[in-house]
Amino acid sequence: MKRRLPSGGAATTGATGMSKKVLTFIDAGVLITAARGAGAKALAAFSVLDDPDREFACSLFVQLEILPKAVYNKQHAEENFYRSYFTAVSRWADPVGILNDALNVASTYGLSALDGLHVAAALAVGADELVTTEGATKPMHRAGGIKITTI
Repeated sequence: MKRRLPSGGAATTGATGMSKKVLTFIDAGVLITAARGAGAKALAAFSVLDDPDREFACSLFVQLEILPKAVYNKQHAEENFYRSYFTAVSRWADPVGILNDALNVASTYGLSALDGLHVAAALAVGADELVTTEGATKPMHRAGGIKITTI
């Protein structure tokens, strides 16, 4: 499967006539699936990443979760895919600012440390949606304040 960048194309137009893209926080699993995968899950990941009506938000924690292994293992195509995605991100969460929020979110909804960081980061940047590979029965889907979508 060809590895592509988020398109950043046309936006939707709201009632005010202003362009508005869906601010989307992409979970690490979605990026890993897109970078490594083939098949239905990878296609679903690319359908989100290539959606011209989306802009992307991210955090240092997603980078830490996926980039070091690709670099260390000399997976150059995977590393380049991730770096291209991170370059396309338009809104970054302040890592220091979300640490306390992450503890509260993880404690409230029973999330793992990284999932708590990802949800808190998505909330901090005002994301409309968090897209993940976590199944609908997983704790992440209990989080409030943001739409959680599984690919």
